[in-house]
Amino acid sequence: MNELLTDVKKLHEETLENLQSSKANNTLRAYKSDFKDFGAFCVKHGFSSLPTEPKVVSLYLTHLSANSKISTLRRRLVSIGVVHKLKGHYLDTKHPIIIENFLGIKRKKGSIQTGKKPILIKHLKQIVNIIDQQKIEKIKKLRNRTLILVGFGGGFRRTELISIDYEDIDFVEEGVKITLKRSKTDQFGEGFIKGLPYFTNEKYCPVTSLKNWINLSKIKNGPIFRRFAKSSILTNHRLTDQSVVLIIKECLKLAGIENQNFSGHSLRSGFATVAAESGADERSIMAMTGHKTTQMVRRYIREANLFKNNALNKIKI
Repeated sequence: MNELLTDVKKLHEETLENLQSSKANNTLRAYKSDFKDFGAFCVKHGFSSLPTEPKVVSLYLTHLSANSKISTLRRRLVSIGVVHKLKGHYLDTKHPIIIENFLGIKRKKGSIQTGKKPILIKHLKQIVNIIDQQKIEKIKKLRNRTLILVGFGGGFRRTELISIDYEDIDFVEEGVKITLKRSKTDQFGEGFIKGLPYFTNEKYCPVTSLKNWINLSKIKNGPIFRRFAKSSILTNHRLTDQSVVLIIKECLKLAGIENQNFSGHSLRSGFATVAAESGADERSIMAMTGHKTTQMVRRYIREANLFKNNALNKIKI
């Protein structure tokens, strides 16, 4: 009997380890940060945070709704559920008291949320042009322009962008194949290949820029996008996702573009928006971005077509 209990306990521990390893480190950090806020709410009001119950979660969502977007509420709910699962507790996040309250909040606030702006072609050209004009070392300029062009051209998440290694890159006649060993939506770690074709305009071509970066940096293995030491010497250390945000915002500022409403996600959303404006269908956009559902992609398509198919264009005054 004792052996059986030991075996079950071991299986339980291994299962929790598997659940943890199924999530990317950045995702786990985000879950923990969200849960920390929920924990503070519970301490303040005398509730148990782990395990908790649906009624407490529903009260927390109401508390958050005064100053938070619907997307924030949705993310916090997911985080609370995941932390419970990782700690071996069950929480019914689909309980009617949670779902009905959430829907009520959504109706009161309205579901259309204002997100960060996408980096469009006009922004992309301005950014690349200003990088090329900078009076800094050529190697730094080339890293930054390649980061921006590849990030946009592949519709990459910033965590995917910094995860690219030399071994993941395969230049072919049509362009370059980039293998992502792991991404946010690749829960089973099967890997995902993105193909970036050559652009007609070489100046803004991510493939050409990537080739030039690899040749100049002499990278032969490991991370493609790396940090510089203070002496402008390229290190072996991978850029962080926050570094990508800082580089994007700095480049926007240098180009004279107000950077407050842009984020690390702006390259990815920019690709999807521009692709939709150019007539790409949702399947081809999803094939590049790796979106698993059509909801977000259809939003990009709707926004891209806001003026193209506008009924007001038919009115002559």
